[in-house]
Amino acid sequence: MKNTMGLLAAGIGAGIVALGAGIGIGMIGKGATESIARQPEASGDIRGAMILTAAFIEGVALLGAVICILLALGIGQ
Repeated sequence: MKNTMGLLAAGIGAGIVALGAGIGIGMIGKGATESIARQPEASGDIRGAMILTAAFIEGVALLGAVICILLALGIGQ
């Protein structure tokens, strides 16, 4: 039963991580697109900031995924 709860927690956690990363990157893309449409001459700076921020979000999502894998494997019990 204990292993089943760990697998359930890992599955739910992985889903939340993926959902949060997807929403976050989508909001970044939306904001960058709107900003470039308003000020096309700054598109290079906006694009660079967008890519950097998306990479930070992916890093946090990767950390969450690793934690979920550790929960699923039962490491640290």
